[in-house]
Amino acid sequence: MSNNSTNAKSHYDVTYKDLPLHCPTRDMSVWNSHPKVFLPIELTGKAKCPYCGAEYTLTDWDPNHSSH
Repeated sequence: MSNNSTNAKSHYDVTYKDLPLHCPTRDMSVWNSHPKVFLPIELTGKAKCPYCGAEYTLTDWDPNHSSH
């Protein structure tokens, strides 16, 4: 997620190593962002931030959660 530092995109790809997922993410600037909110992405592989509408996709999502 190193290319997500601008807070300008509306979709972000994340992996299991980025969990627990929150918006804004660790790579985003926080001086002009909304409060941090944790997003439950593990069950469906997708999440949407209720503050800014940014959508996240867990690219290595495993519906069986067997490898994580």
